[in-house]
Amino acid sequence: MLVSERVGQFFLHSEDGRDRVEYTEYGAGDSWVVLVHAPLLTRRMHEPLARALAASGLHVVVPDLLGHGRSDRPADPLAYSVEAFGEHVVALLDHLGAPQAVLGGTSLGANVALEVAVSAPERVRGLLVEAPVLDNALEAGLLAASPLLLTTRVLPFTLDAARLLSRPVPRSLLPFWAGVAVDVLDQRSGPTAAMLHGLLFGRLAPRSRERRQIAVPTLVVGHPRDPLHPTSDTDLLASEIPGAELLRARGVLEWRLRPERLTHAAIGFCQSSWRVPSRRRRAAGR
Repeated sequence: MLVSERVGQFFLHSEDGRDRVEYTEYGAGDSWVVLVHAPLLTRRMHEPLARALAASGLHVVVPDLLGHGRSDRPADPLAYSVEAFGEHVVALLDHLGAPQAVLGGTSLGANVALEVAVSAPERVRGLLVEAPVLDNALEAGLLAASPLLLTTRVLPFTLDAARLLSRPVPRSLLPFWAGVAVDVLDQRSGPTAAMLHGLLFGRLAPRSRERRQIAVPTLVVGHPRDPLHPTSDTDLLASEIPGAELLRARGVLEWRLRPERLTHAAIGFCQSSWRVPSRRRRAAGR
C-alpha cells in the first residue's frame, strides 16, 4: 500500500539564534506517531517502520535530531542533551498541531521518548521504546563514546575526511541498510564533538522514580546479547512502568533485517494506544 510522504521543517529558537530541524511525514490523520532515531544515525533508519505504520492508517513523523542528518548541527554542547531533545520533540508536536502522539525511539531515541513522557506526559499517548540506555549500559556507553569524542577533539581531520569520502556515494544505488550505514560517516568534527560532550555529561535518562510515574501504554523491545543495550535495562524498564509489555527481539538486527514480527507488534500496539481513551482524559471526566 502506497502512503503519502512529505518533507517538512521547523525552527527552534534560542538566545543564540535559531536551529532548523527537518522531518519526514508519512500518511495522514489524527493518530500521530513520532519515531526518534539512534545516536549518529538519521531518520532514514525508521523509514521502513514509518511506512508500515502509515500504511496501517497511522500518521507518522520522523525527525532528524539536531546534530544529525539534514537538521542543523550547532557547535555548542548545551544544544545537545536528552532533556533538550525531549523539548525539541514537544516543539515538533506543537508545530504539527498534534495534541498527543505515540512516541517511539531506538537507543538515544528511546531515552528521548521517556524524557517526554515524564516532562510533558499530557502529550504522550503511548511509548514504543527499543533498547533504551539506562543504568546497566553506562559503562559500555562510556567505553564506546569516549574514544569517538577523543578522536573528534584530537584528530578531527579523520571525521572530516570520512565525510568527504562518503558524501558523493549515491545512497539510492546501495542496499537500504548499507546506505544508512554510509550516513553514519557523514559527521562534522566540531558539532559531533559538541553532541557527544553534551550527551555524555548531561542527564542520560529519567530517574527510576520518574519512570515509575509513567502512566501510558508502553511496549519495550529488548535486544539479546547487545553490550550497548543490555536486556537487564529493558527488563528493568518493563518492571518499572505499570502495565508495560516486554517484547524480546530474536537478535540485535531482527528489526532491521527480518522486521515482520516486530513491525506487526508495533502496528498493533500503536493502533491500540489510539483506540483506548487516554488516562488523562478519563481522569478529567471523573
